[in-house]
Amino acid sequence: MIATRIIGKFLAVFVLGASFAGADSSSREIVGDFLHNYCFDCHDTASEKGEREFESLKIPLESIQDLVAAREIIDQITLKEMPPRKKDQPSDEERLEVLGVLRSEVEAARGRFGSNGGKTVMRRLSNREYENTLEVLFGRRVDTLGLTADFPKEKTSRHIDTIGESLVTSGFLLDQYFQAAHRLVENRLGKPDMKARDWHFTDNFKQYEELAGSHRAVFKNRFLCVYEQPDTDTRQGSYGHIEDFLEGVPVSGLYDLKVLVQGMHRDTHYDPSIFGIDLSEPFILGVVPGDVMKGHIHYPQRVEPLLGSSLVPDDKPEWINFRVWLEKGQTPRFIFPNGPSESRRSVIELNKRYKDEFKNPSNGVSRSSLLREGKLPHIRISEVKVHGPIEEKQGGLEEVAVFGKDGFKAGKALKQLERFAERAFRRPLSEIDRKRIHRFYRERIEEKSGARQAALDTLKLILCSPSFFYLSEITPEDDPALQPYDLASRLSYTLWAGPPDQELLGLAASGELVREEILRKQVRRLLEDERSGGFVNGFLDSWLNLRDLGGMPPPREKARRYYSENWPASMKGEVRHFFAHMLNENLPVGTLLDADFTFVDKYLAALYRLPEAKTLRLKDGFRKVRLGDKNRRGGILGMAAVLTVSANGVDTSPVTRGVFVSENILGVVPPPPPDEVPPIEPDVRGATTLRERLEKHRESKTCAECHRKIDPLGFGLETFDQLGRWRDHYPREGKKAPKLKVDASGEMPSGEEFESFRGLREVLVETRSDVFAKHLITTILTYASGRHMEAVDEFEIGDVQERARSKGNGLRTLVEEALVSEIFRSR
Repeated sequence: MIATRIIGKFLAVFVLGASFAGADSSSREIVGDFLHNYCFDCHDTASEKGEREFESLKIPLESIQDLVAAREIIDQITLKEMPPRKKDQPSDEERLEVLGVLRSEVEAARGRFGSNGGKTVMRRLSNREYENTLEVLFGRRVDTLGLTADFPKEKTSRHIDTIGESLVTSGFLLDQYFQAAHRLVENRLGKPDMKARDWHFTDNFKQYEELAGSHRAVFKNRFLCVYEQPDTDTRQGSYGHIEDFLEGVPVSGLYDLKVLVQGMHRDTHYDPSIFGIDLSEPFILGVVPGDVMKGHIHYPQRVEPLLGSSLVPDDKPEWINFRVWLEKGQTPRFIFPNGPSESRRSVIELNKRYKDEFKNPSNGVSRSSLLREGKLPHIRISEVKVHGPIEEKQGGLEEVAVFGKDGFKAGKALKQLERFAERAFRRPLSEIDRKRIHRFYRERIEEKSGARQAALDTLKLILCSPSFFYLSEITPEDDPALQPYDLASRLSYTLWAGPPDQELLGLAASGELVREEILRKQVRRLLEDERSGGFVNGFLDSWLNLRDLGGMPPPREKARRYYSENWPASMKGEVRHFFAHMLNENLPVGTLLDADFTFVDKYLAALYRLPEAKTLRLKDGFRKVRLGDKNRRGGILGMAAVLTVSANGVDTSPVTRGVFVSENILGVVPPPPPDEVPPIEPDVRGATTLRERLEKHRESKTCAECHRKIDPLGFGLETFDQLGRWRDHYPREGKKAPKLKVDASGEMPSGEEFESFRGLREVLVETRSDVFAKHLITTILTYASGRHMEAVDEFEIGDVQERARSKGNGLRTLVEEALVSEIFRSR
């Protein structure tokens, strides 16, 4: 491919920075002549097309603005995206000459601008980091408390949730911190001692709303039945609650649940499509908490983490055991995760198709008749036993985590509080810290609080301290390098989304952590730990905006399986397993764009029409599968998660997806459209119509500059619909409308042409791999440091990229080099 080889020559110049300035011409003249001949028509001070102006560029580079402009010119010339192909083109010799001069000038500017790098605004913990930290400090999951449920919605910056400037701390949030600390401490450590009790429920299993009358008439409320999965529109039988246990458990603790349960009519002769489930799979019973004070007990609630799940027997009722953690006032509720998609709809369909099987069907088949005579798939519970709270060794995990294996000791209270504060603050205590803790504890004693309650109140004080919920607060403002304890926290919150462990803190205490070889070893150790899932999940949510996946769901009537099979969970799972595998195996970074394998579960295998869909079962979870040469996917751009989050749930737009690829894969943020230009609405009538509309849109000079770069990236993804399903044709607009073929061809601004998604992928891999790797490094450093990268940071980013390339360009190597860089270790 001639164009690819030529671009390769330019990339070599870009990377190596060799100077081609001739002896007879000055650098200033070379750059000035090139810009005058090929750029000033659109990018002089009078035009500023695309908000870019190069006429004021100074050689040698005199300012950060000059540095930014020079780098942008290098990028555009290297990729042959400028000048536009319709304009006069410079010769290869001219391109190489100006690239050499500009690259040399940028390198020479490093010494002048290198000392002006940005600093991270001292940032607080994000909500997910906050809950993770409390889980570590208290030794047990805290998601049952919903501590952050009422916190203000987290603000992100370019989808990243670790940016210091965005993580503001308002007065309202401070109050929520106190409320959360109070609830956590009192529920877990302030609860009264209580001997285990037993509850046994055998009847009065009331069902609500549409189910109430039929269950009373047919079963006399003898059974507790679950008819549909939790995520439905009508919520008729989504949650099975215990009517005589609405008050919930008396104290927070571990409870044993015994449930006599049977899966009913999994062998039904009714058409499975009515229910939207795979009846070959065993039914699953799940347990979630419910609180009658937090909303309808038979509806979804904001705090309902899955506490346990089990397969349900079909042949006869059997006892299933769960050990779950419940907070004071919570009652167990039972769900059917792989149940029918909507109970009400099922009843309506059964009336249409099977009413002749029932007695007296002339007036329709009632729910009572279905329960009495039909074979409606559901889970039936006959009895529920509850026993608890279970006595735990040494007073429970929280008691040991906070006070030590011997539990709270009044005579050692201050020492115990100091040890906890050191763990919470992730550093040694200062004398001011100690005095504050001692003073508050003694004040509470003087106010007639018992020693234990005084200690619990002091714990709340510690959890409301800025030293707990802020990072990087030891290193002095004028010190450019992070001190060891701040470095330990930055590393652990980057890779674990949680606090440093004892080994990290020990290296911080000795000062060894600031040595590059020691830091490098710790990066490797943390990546090898299972807690590195915190990095995988958090980084992918930020980089690819997976956090918003499911935010614009499709209409239920057009995509029932999206809901009944919980596609968003499967979609996210694929990307996470794929990225984690690449990290573990240190596969080349380019594999992110072009891979011959992926990870799928049963649902995703069916979505992708893979042969594994016939053999995978739900219990198998995710499996690595090979994508054959003829497969239409490969790499993150072919993954349903990326294709769905870059659409709107209803239709696709090449412009929207093109912007997504430009920003998230290539690191190029297009300027916003001018105010006077109307937006282009997504058009599902066909690629031809949409292309014509985009062509007209590009007739405006203010639009053409950006759309010629954006649109091809989006056109190459048009073979995937709004949910990532492959399509060869667009859906008909009407019954008589023609079925229009998808056209996924395009031409890059640098001249490369492609005919399909595979062709687009090949162009990106062959000509823009370095651009992609650079952006990936930039995003990792942004996520890890808590600030956006600036122009002067690109020197160090280039060094990271070169070191990673020299070591094979593996993903783990790239992450490691980023996390031992000067940027990561700087304040």
